[in-house]
Amino acid sequence: MATALAIVIAGVGCTPKKAVSDHPFTVTQEHRDRAAALVEQMTLEEKCAYIGGSKDGFYIRPVERLGIPLIRMADGPQGVRNNTKSTLFACGVAAAAAWNEDVVYEMGVALGQDSRARGVHILLGPGVNIYRSPLCGRNFEYMGEDPLLAAKTSSQYIKGVQSQGVMASVKHFALNNQETDRHHISSDADERTINEIYFPAFKAAVDAGVATVMSSYNLVNNVHAAENEWLLKETLKGRWGFEGFVMSDWTSTYSTLGCVRSGLDLEMPQGFCMNYENIKPLIDNGVVREADIDDKVQTILENLIAYGFLDRPQLDTTIKEDNPYSREVAYKLSCESAVLLKNEGALPLAKGGNVVLMGPRADVIPCGGGSGAVDPLYSISLYEGMKQLGEDFPVTLVADDYKAHAQALKDASAVVVSVGFDRHTEKEDHDRTFALPEGQDDMIEYACSLNDYVIVVVYSGGAIDMSRWHDKVSAVIMGWYPGQEGGLAIARMIAGEISPCGRLPISIEAKAEDNPCAATYYVGKPMTKRGFSTRYVTYSEGVFVGYRGYDRSQVKPLYPFGHGLTYTTFEYSDLKVTPAKGGCDVQITLTNTGAYDASEVVQVYVGEENPSVPRPVKELKAFKKAHLAAGESQVLNLRLDNEAFAFYDVGSHDWKVNPGQFNIYVGASAGDVRLYGSVNIR
Repeated sequence: MATALAIVIAGVGCTPKKAVSDHPFTVTQEHRDRAAALVEQMTLEEKCAYIGGSKDGFYIRPVERLGIPLIRMADGPQGVRNNTKSTLFACGVAAAAAWNEDVVYEMGVALGQDSRARGVHILLGPGVNIYRSPLCGRNFEYMGEDPLLAAKTSSQYIKGVQSQGVMASVKHFALNNQETDRHHISSDADERTINEIYFPAFKAAVDAGVATVMSSYNLVNNVHAAENEWLLKETLKGRWGFEGFVMSDWTSTYSTLGCVRSGLDLEMPQGFCMNYENIKPLIDNGVVREADIDDKVQTILENLIAYGFLDRPQLDTTIKEDNPYSREVAYKLSCESAVLLKNEGALPLAKGGNVVLMGPRADVIPCGGGSGAVDPLYSISLYEGMKQLGEDFPVTLVADDYKAHAQALKDASAVVVSVGFDRHTEKEDHDRTFALPEGQDDMIEYACSLNDYVIVVVYSGGAIDMSRWHDKVSAVIMGWYPGQEGGLAIARMIAGEISPCGRLPISIEAKAEDNPCAATYYVGKPMTKRGFSTRYVTYSEGVFVGYRGYDRSQVKPLYPFGHGLTYTTFEYSDLKVTPAKGGCDVQITLTNTGAYDASEVVQVYVGEENPSVPRPVKELKAFKKAHLAAGESQVLNLRLDNEAFAFYDVGSHDWKVNPGQFNIYVGASAGDVRLYGSVNIR
């Protein structure tokens, strides 16, 4: 069955179902008036119940006498997870690895269609917490270490989902950068760090019209996110002008008064804190006003009305649950996101060889665990994908004791070892090890002892320890969690039918202790508060996260942010940096100097020559993915607006651009700068 479906996928030409709206759903005065009329008819008990989810976990309860329907939610972000099988897309960090806003928008459209096919009103994604450490168990759901890349990727995801009349919910606001003891961790960071590194993707989501924001489990500077007025009321709703509603993550609330005052609108999965029994005495005693509760109900209802949820069925029976368009997009995203890290002449495979495939992930397509896990309608493993390559690439699967197949490994033209994590070893509510699961390094080393052409395919949400075998293998592919079509995409890449075009949205460190936050990832003195002990994690690296930190320390990562090989070579030339109103224009000529058609991601970084505060050497401020035929040249133009030169000034609590010289770095990664320029900003 997988074989037949995969063949169809490779050639489909489906077009997306017409969007319900080409623009974000905007709340109008008419929507507000209609919501206010409903709120006026509700009793206090009904209003308190309405802001407390439902005991069934993934619903906003109906008020049937007023025609307010049941509102259904489903986990994302890489598939509609609501106790039925669905399209499994490549995970969030893989979407970022595509460096392709168009394909991520298509992913959002497909997710929106899959939601409508299942009657889902609110898709709980995307996740945009910054990749601070490779150990975070939910890194696979998120979009990498760079705020600009995460912002651009997530914005397109949101626009795509919401174009289909489905609300997206950006999460987890904010600083939810580890899973260990997530209810009791206080992520303590300074104002500038929060605004420059951890806020931009959320701010971009608001600018993209995201309908809902989900608060995080952790504390931020000693206040739980769901009860944090500075986060929800002052920043999100105040400074950024967010007009959607804020929901809590599931069971992340601790105080009725804190939730009522913070700007939280909806407590999920039900009203443990915000319920009639707790709120009524606070109103009677003048601690809170009934109008505070009215505001929450009003905010939820006016957004539901704007989306048409009170006027049309959400279930769209014209969309198949096994949606051809979703399959097409899932395959495309898998092709765009896999990253070729290393290649010493092993890839693409020569036709006519005999390939041995081994490893615990060879005949499965893994995904990360927890609320990000999706059971696919079908999936194509790497073994199934390689079998589809046909007689030019015969493959033998070693599925049992690999040491019993020493001769086969020795005689093989190449050995492909498929390793990594899965939903049991990389998941929500747990952090993972930097090392691969037990026995996998041994397997790779054993293959290397018998064969000079060992290709390692890694399934993971982030960096792993490659120290035992990296210098012994011929090629390494970072497959992430590539979705239901991932095995076919990676197989075709190995065979040279498609050229690798993913780029790292993270840095891969040689050793765990090289990471800029390694010393402070999980330390601090516990303090008992409200019946639990809080640990304080100080983000002492400040803005120097990921490649920003490696540039400062001059520690060289194993693979830099933005890295990714192809089967061709590219030449960068003719850099022109031209001052323009509101910023500057960057132009380069890109030439494919090799024999393969391929894509390159041109990355533009900016660094201030004489900063008034400590700033990174360079920061990603623009990028463009271009596909060039062999021998082709293209002139590429990229725009840098004034915000590309700005830093967050804590004195004014706003963004600021210092006049002066800024250096422009253009290259293939943070560690591979090809062209240098400068511009004076006045």
